[in-house]
Amino acid sequence: MRRVITGLLAVLFSALLPSLALAEAKEVRIAQQYGLIYLPLHAAVEHKLIEKHAQAAGLGDIKVNLVQLASGAAVNDALLSGQLDVAIVGATVLITVWDRTKGRGNIKGMMALCDSPILFNTSDPRIKSIRDFGENDRIAVTAVKVTHHAVVLQMAAAKELGWDNRFKLDPLTVSMSHPDAMAAMLAPRHEVRTHAATIPFLFQELEDPRVRTVIDSFEVAGGRHTVAVIYNTEKWKTENPKTYLAVAKGIEEGMDWVNKNKRAAAELYVRFEKSKLSPEAVLKMLEREDKIFYTPTPSKMMLHAEFMHKIGSIRNLPASWKDMFWENVHDRPGS
Repeated sequence: MRRVITGLLAVLFSALLPSLALAEAKEVRIAQQYGLIYLPLHAAVEHKLIEKHAQAAGLGDIKVNLVQLASGAAVNDALLSGQLDVAIVGATVLITVWDRTKGRGNIKGMMALCDSPILFNTSDPRIKSIRDFGENDRIAVTAVKVTHHAVVLQMAAAKELGWDNRFKLDPLTVSMSHPDAMAAMLAPRHEVRTHAATIPFLFQELEDPRVRTVIDSFEVAGGRHTVAVIYNTEKWKTENPKTYLAVAKGIEEGMDWVNKNKRAAAELYVRFEKSKLSPEAVLKMLEREDKIFYTPTPSKMMLHAEFMHKIGSIRNLPASWKDMFWENVHDRPGS
């Protein structure tokens, strides 16, 4: 009898294995940094769009948790250590982590998030072009070497100062969050007088008559480019395929909502970020589609990857931008 019961239990357990293997996580942990770039994520959370698509996929109730970190480097550490499921960071951070995990865990992009420039704004009256930076100047970036801001500075140096000087300005960079960097450059006597700013900080800084733009990443790249992407590990995607698609669809719907409802989106941003900006000020920013446009289509990823490969920042050169993104965006006209 004992053998029969044991056998029946074994059969029952074996029958349960497929359903246990298919069980997906009931929580999604998403990391973001600071700024207007992340507004579609705010919209997705506010309107429970990820949860809506999870319900439609038969996943039942899931919990979406946001974690705010100061830099792409911190986001990568958290993702690789399993403390996060989905990350939103600068485009070149994805290129770097794709290269480093290729064949060893595989991290790729879920989609792009936003096209917007990085403006190197300065309050130093002495600095009128990239050629005016000296050894005592300091340039704030969110993290040295690996961030999109740092790569743009290298690209600009190579373009304006010559290839041999591509790393000349690297020693001037210091790591600071965007809010801290803006406060520093606008202060009367802080050593940091230049900031690689993204939205909304670039707009806020340029309202000060002392501030001018020294480097515009759109000019460096020869046109509009992706500034932020959403990405995740292959392990999480494989274990949670329906949740993955729910997150992708939810955030993409958030982009569409922001693009079509700019006034309501401006009010959401002020409330969500507890910003001192007025909704009217944010609305004016959102209306500048030459400076900010939310789209899942990756743009100029290969331009940046080719430069990073040429200078030795990455070992593997992708054959196409599609190598760095999962298949759900492969039908888009990326670059």
